[in-house]
Amino acid sequence: MHEARPETPALAAVVAGIERTNALLTRVLAEVATRPSTHAVFVDAGYVYAAAGRLVTGTEDRRAFELDAEGLIEAFIDKARTIFPDSRLLRVYWYDGARRRIHTAEQQGIAELPDVKVRLGNLNANNQQKGVDSLIRTDLESLARHRAISDAVLIGGDEDLVSAVEAAQGYGARIHLWGIEAVGGRNQAEPLLWEVDSQRTFDLDFCKPYVSRRAAYEPLAEAAPHRGPVPAREDVRFVGARVAAQWLGARGRDTLADLLPGHPYLPGAVDQELLVEAEGLLGLSLRGHADLRRAVRDGFWDHLRMQF
Repeated sequence: MHEARPETPALAAVVAGIERTNALLTRVLAEVATRPSTHAVFVDAGYVYAAAGRLVTGTEDRRAFELDAEGLIEAFIDKARTIFPDSRLLRVYWYDGARRRIHTAEQQGIAELPDVKVRLGNLNANNQQKGVDSLIRTDLESLARHRAISDAVLIGGDEDLVSAVEAAQGYGARIHLWGIEAVGGRNQAEPLLWEVDSQRTFDLDFCKPYVSRRAAYEPLAEAAPHRGPVPAREDVRFVGARVAAQWLGARGRDTLADLLPGHPYLPGAVDQELLVEAEGLLGLSLRGHADLRRAVRDGFWDHLRMQF
């Protein structure tokens, strides 16, 4: 029989290194196994006001009713707690619009609530929110990318949120879409419903305690509606191309290098500028026309890609 050779110093050092690495991995895995999962709630306030107002009082006009935002946010937190019993809440993000992004008194009160962060987009002259969807996308994607959340509750209905859902899911987060019962038809875009990991709808009984009609409300004269038929998709697509031509003329072809890798998505600021310019040229709000917003973006990209 041959006697076992003693380990050389170099081999012993390698073995010791492997043992230290294994010990470190064991500690890391143990920490990951015991670390609680984390969830956050992302609320499109414009959607909540419109859907809850319509369901409870029959109108989407915020001047006609009061929303107990504090009570509703607490109800959302409680519901999330029951659905994710082993998860901790990171915070609630409340997205709303304000002129020049200056908090109203109501928004200040919401911002002071514990575990709530108010994020503001702009309000235009027609009281339409601008930039809110891009804020949601930025926050949702950033938190998912940094593994700050494992689950995200998204309360909204706009098709423009699809890109935010896809981006967060790409980093492993699960997206749960919550909505408010629609009086007729749907108040959430089908492409958004298709992309999320789960869905939940709150009915009249859930919403009623948090919405009350103002007793002394006198409706003001409505803004003049769009005159004439809604433009055809190809006409809107041409407007998107026209805006792209203006955009390139002002900034130069070098800016294309920053945009093309993100196709088919545009940075939030560029997307907002595109929609505002297109609405001005069309004389029509695109807020309720998801198909026309897509046509504007398609036309914008068509022109950009023709430059190469």
